[in-house]
Amino acid sequence: MPDSDHQISVSFHDSIAEIGAADWDICACPEAAGGGRPADPFTTYRFLQALEESGSVGPGSGWEPHHVVARQAGEVIAVAPLYAKGHSQGEYIFDHNWAHAYERAGGRYYPKLQIAVPFTPVTGRRLLARPGHEATGRAALVQGAVELAERHGLSSLHVTFCTGDEAAGAGALGLMARRNQQYHWHNRGYGSFDDFLADLSSRKRKNIRKERAAAQGFGGEIRRLRGAEITPAHWDAMWAFYQDTGARKWGTPYLTRGFFDLAAERLGEDILMIVAERDGVPVAGALNLIGREALFGRYWGCGEAHANLHFELCYYQAMEFAIAEGLARVEAGAQGEHKLARGYLPQVTHSLHWVGDPGFAQAIAQYLEAEGAAVEEDIEILTGYGPFRRSTGDERE
Repeated sequence: MPDSDHQISVSFHDSIAEIGAADWDICACPEAAGGGRPADPFTTYRFLQALEESGSVGPGSGWEPHHVVARQAGEVIAVAPLYAKGHSQGEYIFDHNWAHAYERAGGRYYPKLQIAVPFTPVTGRRLLARPGHEATGRAALVQGAVELAERHGLSSLHVTFCTGDEAAGAGALGLMARRNQQYHWHNRGYGSFDDFLADLSSRKRKNIRKERAAAQGFGGEIRRLRGAEITPAHWDAMWAFYQDTGARKWGTPYLTRGFFDLAAERLGEDILMIVAERDGVPVAGALNLIGREALFGRYWGCGEAHANLHFELCYYQAMEFAIAEGLARVEAGAQGEHKLARGYLPQVTHSLHWVGDPGFAQAIAQYLEAEGAAVEEDIEILTGYGPFRRSTGDERE
């Protein structure tokens, strides 16, 4: 897609390796150029390449890479992780009803195009532009992806778990914005977990203390491991936990065993593994990725059932780590109203959508307007049910 006025071209690539780490990361995580931690570890070259090299995405997965790159005067100014999707699995922004309606009307919904991090319901920039090229880069990426969809007669383009800033510019890019919600915990400058507890109502505070005591009494030790502290035995256990949870929750686990090996090799310092061990043998574990400002909870599993151990490993230990490291928040994954009582409050998440058929696009726009209003109302109501003290009359202990 050449642009003679601004010398912009757009190209598509079936492998992120065709683009290269330096060009990708200067757009995806420029804040880490001096050696710091990226804000979003999931859009880094090393994470997305590990998905491809491990076979977690690619032929047969329903996630076919077609990454889009915008260049100006030969220099990469923007990139986006783009996939041709043969289904709607592993997205967490659900459009199954759209697909059914489209196909009942005689259309073919799949394949569609998706700008996303596969299997990862984590908010972050999706239209990744080099600093100083944000407006031009985003527009070029979207225009190129839409033209690709039109050229091949594809039904739609979706940008999932984008930022609020990206969503605010949706209309100018010809995209429809959608709002959903998930639960995040925010660090209000706490110096300790007890400081967090002091912010809660008396009843919620006591409940959490009871849950933690029950979980920590499982008969072993809970450890937080990073980098080289995570041994091959820990990775073997985490893979088994992941398979078990994945098989029970969504049928077939998305990630291959090879991804866990590559994660250990390339993402070790970005990973926090929280394990419950008895006599040195892991019986449960939670896998997290560490960003510049947030801890992202990703996978959990167990070989034994113990009361409240899930809450301890996935929520409370994550919160303690965030407090100790000065992180601003914990994102503990998609869905789960049970998180509310544990200090994780509902937050708006965003996605962007383009639908080629004008009539269907109009119907989707009307649906999104009504859905968005309902999401905002739900967030307001659910926040009111949070565990935090509502007045100074509820004395701290």
